[in-house]
Amino acid sequence: MHEGNKEAQSGMRIGVDVGGTKIEALAIDNDGKELLRYRVDTPRDDYKGTVEAIVELVRRIEAETGRTGTVGAGIPGSISAKTGLVKNANSTWLNGMPFDKDLSVAMAREVRLANDANCLAVSEATDGAAAGKNVVFGVILGTGCGGGVAIGGKVHPGPNGTGGEWGHIPLPWPKDEENPGPPCYCGQRGCMEMWVSGTGLARDYKQVTGRAATSREIIADFLAGDTDAAAAVDRLEDRLARGMANIVNILDPDAFVLGGGLSHTQHLYESLPKRLSQYVFGREFDTPILQAKYGDSSGVRGAAWLWPLTK
Repeated sequence: MHEGNKEAQSGMRIGVDVGGTKIEALAIDNDGKELLRYRVDTPRDDYKGTVEAIVELVRRIEAETGRTGTVGAGIPGSISAKTGLVKNANSTWLNGMPFDKDLSVAMAREVRLANDANCLAVSEATDGAAAGKNVVFGVILGTGCGGGVAIGGKVHPGPNGTGGEWGHIPLPWPKDEENPGPPCYCGQRGCMEMWVSGTGLARDYKQVTGRAATSREIIADFLAGDTDAAAAVDRLEDRLARGMANIVNILDPDAFVLGGGLSHTQHLYESLPKRLSQYVFGREFDTPILQAKYGDSSGVRGAAWLWPLTK
């Protein structure tokens, strides 16, 4: 019996968020109450150092609480069902490595691993903004554009490990000036990520105005009434609506939950429901679009909830 399966006795779950610049670990109890949280700088380009850093964070939490917990980890990538190795991680030193297996060996227990966007969906479906909703689609609007699916509070990665990767579908119903779209690092052109991320907003603004600005500056200017910024946000919202309408037409989730830096733009929650009704098949759209309750902590909480409460 793995040590991690003693959770029922300890009532503690540990989640780890493995980012490109920091690794965060958080412990919660059965009610989702936070017990402890620590973060360290990520040992970039150092696979062994990354494993060791995670092990040390877990040991520190368990030493301070006096409990043994289950461990779940969220990464910016996924595990290939064919090879058992990490793929598509922008923390590139994880790619091609048996990360979940190495963590499990190092901690002498099963470690569950999922894509960080899927972790956000699980977190928000479990005790977040979409608590009680069966099918939840999580949208991360940050430096990039991620997505994840939770069904019944559990990750739906799919057999290819790409469930929810809407950032790499092409922008639907492109206008003439949007074709063929900017090249994406995935090798395709015109991916959603190139249009609706913070990076995409800044790129679009510069292309139209000839001036460089960060997404944060553009949103601030928009709120101050600047017309160029308002036009850029209008294009962003229209593109978001087209992409999300495609998700509705395929999956029709019970709720969307938005996370990432751009999710703090409150205008999105007023604009998007109206815009989606223009693009969804049948022109009816009543799905709630919610801001992530736990914000930047949704990923690490979702990693902890990869071990759901046993019924």
